[in-house]
Amino acid sequence: MVAVFYKDMLSWYLLTLKIREKLETENQGSEPVNQDQNLLPLQATRSDDQDQNNHNHEQTLSETGKIEVTKESPRETRDDWVISITDKLEQADRDDDTTIWGKLCIYRVPYYLQENDNQSYFPQTVSLGPYHHGKKRLRSMDRHKWRAVNRILKRTNQNIKIYIDAMRELEEKARACYEGPLGLSSNEFVEMLVLDGCFVLELFRGAVEGFTELGYARNDPVFAMRGSMHSIQRDMIMLENQLPLFILNRLLELQLGTKNQTGLVAQLAVRFFDPLMPTDEPMTKTDQSKLENYLAGDKAFDPFADMGELHCLDVFRRSLLRSSPKPEPRLSRRRWSRNTRVADKRRQQLIHCVTELKEAGIKFRRRKTDRFWDIQFNNGYLEIPRLLIHDGTKSLFLNLIAFEQCHIDSSNDITSYIIFMDNLIDSHADVSYLHYCGIIEHWLGSDAEVANLFNRLCEEVVFDTEDSYLSRLSAEVNRYYNQKWNAWRAALKHKYFNNPWAVVSFCAAVILLILTLCQSFYAVYAYYKPPS
Repeated sequence: MVAVFYKDMLSWYLLTLKIREKLETENQGSEPVNQDQNLLPLQATRSDDQDQNNHNHEQTLSETGKIEVTKESPRETRDDWVISITDKLEQADRDDDTTIWGKLCIYRVPYYLQENDNQSYFPQTVSLGPYHHGKKRLRSMDRHKWRAVNRILKRTNQNIKIYIDAMRELEEKARACYEGPLGLSSNEFVEMLVLDGCFVLELFRGAVEGFTELGYARNDPVFAMRGSMHSIQRDMIMLENQLPLFILNRLLELQLGTKNQTGLVAQLAVRFFDPLMPTDEPMTKTDQSKLENYLAGDKAFDPFADMGELHCLDVFRRSLLRSSPKPEPRLSRRRWSRNTRVADKRRQQLIHCVTELKEAGIKFRRRKTDRFWDIQFNNGYLEIPRLLIHDGTKSLFLNLIAFEQCHIDSSNDITSYIIFMDNLIDSHADVSYLHYCGIIEHWLGSDAEVANLFNRLCEEVVFDTEDSYLSRLSAEVNRYYNQKWNAWRAALKHKYFNNPWAVVSFCAAVILLILTLCQSFYAVYAYYKPPS
């Protein structure tokens, strides 16, 4: 009897459930319905069926564990959809304006480059420009930026309005230097230019004139040549952390009260970033005297260059390459050829590694010059200038490579050099031998870390091996490497003449062999022609 009763109840329950499901299917705009938690599987099944029939109900789990069926969002009409597509096409047309792309020079580092090491591309201490402006971890430096602006105004007896108006005039030109839309209003962008620009110039001038001469305390936490300065310098050389150079030129003109200061800012930047140079050669006395004479009031100063530098990273890069002789012609002059591809160690091999070149009889020698990239090959000697590697070298090279990858008007000389050194260095043994030759000096933990550094610098870099200033030199080295006689001679010298005693033993053996041959000759001669 009880079983029959429960069977009837179950039938009525299922019938009621079917009726409710049909009503909900017909009336999609009904109020939210709360169901018992035990019906979760049935509700989920019904939701799947509704999804298949394009009934888009949003389900949320309430605090009591029940599922609420909310109203679906109103469908977008066809006219609204067409208008949306039209707006997107108009925005694409504005973005495709060639005049905008022509002024772009401060880029966001592509994701494929920053994937393995984003800390080398993103500032850790101070933000410059709009890309990292206002980030929480960098806000602590803002109060020191305001200190710099306040110090400048007191020293020059000027009003802040002068700087604001000057930056307002250059706002549109400055915005065009950056990539993509910037999330800063006009006032915020102008304030950022004044604040960051004055901060940079105070650092530049303090490194040359002395911070105490500018009015800062000897124990100032930022404006003093102390430990934090190295971290600030490293951040200021990053591609995403740049200000247009014409902004710094204009701000310096306002401070000094004179015009035509184009070359001075570049000279100050080179002096400030000198500790980051990948060589231990200091700035020449001639350059120092010219800079100091100008700061003392000598107007006969020859500007560093009025070559249209873009920003501080570009100035630093030019300073590394500016004293170069006329580069050797490339094997191909095509800037972007069809052979341009993502770097692959199997395909972009310019040259063999140090160990293999040694076995082929090629010798390594340090070339005495401050141009670390100026490599030569003469009479079996590969002459490479000294390279100094410190904890900021990785970030420096990565940002220089990123700039050359992004800026179409830039050469790829730094990238070519790094890839050449990457080819030379395959293991810690290669680094150890270059260190023995005086070519590499590093402050890292081990030779293996240096090898790993070079092997990871050019991952995912777009590079054409034929479009390199080292392509002709590499071809000469490879021709020498492929000559078998050179390898045999090197093997002979390595195995049998690797120390002075081996040479003495060889000479003694040769003399003994000659004497033996002479004795044999005279014995045979005496047999056929005995003395009369």
